[in-house]
Amino acid sequence: MTTKRLEGRIALITGASRGIGRAVAKRYASEGAQLILVARTSGALEEVDDEIRDLSGEGAMLVPLDLRQGDLIDQLGAALFERFGRLDILVGNAAILGILSPAGHVDPDVWDQTIAVNLTANYRLIRSFDPLLRESESGRAIFVTSGVANGVFPYWAPYAATKAGLESLVRTY
Repeated sequence: MTTKRLEGRIALITGASRGIGRAVAKRYASEGAQLILVARTSGALEEVDDEIRDLSGEGAMLVPLDLRQGDLIDQLGAALFERFGRLDILVGNAAILGILSPAGHVDPDVWDQTIAVNLTANYRLIRSFDPLLRESESGRAIFVTSGVANGVFPYWAPYAATKAGLESLVRTY
């Protein structure tokens, strides 16, 4: 039985179409949150929205967005300010693995894409949504990281480096 602890709260979740993001979206919906779901593909967002409607009777705001497009993150922040004036919960969940390979064998394009999604996009989320979180009476930002950030997993260089960087970014934020 849910308690509706998030009733009246506005939550934005990146990587919301599958995995951890999808699970968080469904839980937040069952707790009464108004959701803004961000993922790369419209079809996958629509599927999770159907599940959320079945759970809560309410739909989510769906935002198909490639987080490598930082200017679009900024535009989303401005649009949410116009519409809601605040954001209560930001969940920075979206990530890509890159490739499992010895560090010296990683293609520079794969490295750059992994950095862009897993680290730079989260910086842009902080930059764009921090003012909205500060307008909330209890704004919270949650960022999903990984145990590989400690750097002891061979072949995980791009992912581990970005998650370690994300942990450092969030601590300083």
